[in-house]
Amino acid sequence: MKEILIRSLSGILYVSLLLVCIHYEHLLIGLFFVFGMICLGEFNKLIQLKSPIPYVIFVILYGVFVYWKLLIKSETGNDEAIQILMVLSIFVNLFLIKDLFSEKTIPLFSSKRFLLTTFYLSSAFVFLILIADYHDAYNPNILLGAFLLVWVNDSFAYLVGKNFGKQKLFEKISPKKTVEGFMGGLFFSSVASYFISTFAQTLNFTSWLVLSIIISVFGTLGDLVESKFKRQANVKDSGVIMPGHGGLLDRLDSIIFTAPFIYLFLRLLQYVS
Repeated sequence: MKEILIRSLSGILYVSLLLVCIHYEHLLIGLFFVFGMICLGEFNKLIQLKSPIPYVIFVILYGVFVYWKLLIKSETGNDEAIQILMVLSIFVNLFLIKDLFSEKTIPLFSSKRFLLTTFYLSSAFVFLILIADYHDAYNPNILLGAFLLVWVNDSFAYLVGKNFGKQKLFEKISPKKTVEGFMGGLFFSSVASYFISTFAQTLNFTSWLVLSIIISVFGTLGDLVESKFKRQANVKDSGVIMPGHGGLLDRLDSIIFTAPFIYLFLRLLQYVS
């Protein structure tokens, strides 16, 4: 009972902090900077990287891309730089998916560690801010909708999997995940996309439905990728900062992995609309 109470209070604090900050651009930028540094520290422990370089790269990436107009005093090259970062991030994530299915352990040679901290983790927080700046004007509703879809997917994947799950999804990496749970999360995320499209007044229902599928599929893969890193490190959680939940990376792994794919979809919407 005490553990459930601690877990609930920890979760409520995390969600409340996010919901308050998400409505104020500079507060959100500050919050995600802190979240990024914490997640980077947890991830560095998982991959046994003690170098300070990833922190320096994160500060530079985050500062340049979030405050480009103020730092560079021009928008020239901004769009091209973002697209290059997006392509590199997606390629790194696709290679992680390949490693997830084809390798017993994810190779962690020295250069790959730096590639992962840069294009798997650090760039994700840049894209989370860019998602909120969709259409070049700060609007937290798309980002908030994405977080809601992640929470709906995770919650119903757990509930459906616990009560009806029989066929294991990826037993060697995450024994508790089931195909039924994944399908349940996907179904209820799709249902939630209708209500989000109705109340958020940002994207139409079709766009939110596609986003729900992207978030369910890549969010689940992101969870599995982080689980594989934890198994290689022989730890249960990425950290202890959230009592009852583990590390902050444990809570953000799905949205971190999905962020560049969400941003890519939003960019494609701009071209076809």
